[in-house]
Amino acid sequence: MSQPSKTDNRRSASMLKTFQYNKSIHTTDDARNVWLVVVSLIAAVTFQAGVNPPGGVWQDGDHAGRAIYASQKVAFYVFLVSNTLALSTCILVITCFTYKFPFYIEIWAATASMMTTYASAVFAVTPHETVHFRYLLIAALVPFLMRILVLFFKKCRGAENDQNQKGGEKEDPQDGQAGQQA
Repeated sequence: MSQPSKTDNRRSASMLKTFQYNKSIHTTDDARNVWLVVVSLIAAVTFQAGVNPPGGVWQDGDHAGRAIYASQKVAFYVFLVSNTLALSTCILVITCFTYKFPFYIEIWAATASMMTTYASAVFAVTPHETVHFRYLLIAALVPFLMRILVLFFKKCRGAENDQNQKGGEKEDPQDGQAGQQA
């Protein structure tokens, strides 16, 4: 196999630049629309994978209606946790990007219903001895908890920065006025 030439590397770099977000060309509305399309596609795929697990379900016998893939316990567990984390993250992004838009309460209700449907489908096809469902619940909550922590730390840092700025103004109130007097 041959090594890619420098021309190929430059061509692929210019291709990436072509599709990158550029503040001078694109608006935030354009970016939001692109993100919503991408996130909606990921949500659709992860939802479908959770409702219809890879390999299908047993049709006959004691395991009828249970996921065939569940017979590989570790692999199925990794699949369920990763899929749940992906779907939950997509739901978080969708609800954040549509906040305060028309019908956002209806979007929240629909996404909550979708997550409930996903959970009931996963519970229906998963043998109870295979998965500890509390880990799936944790995986579903991780994106929301991370967002809350980020907002909390930003708020704390903002308050800290405000105190530092107020403290700096008290020490030398002439700093901000010197440019105005000149």
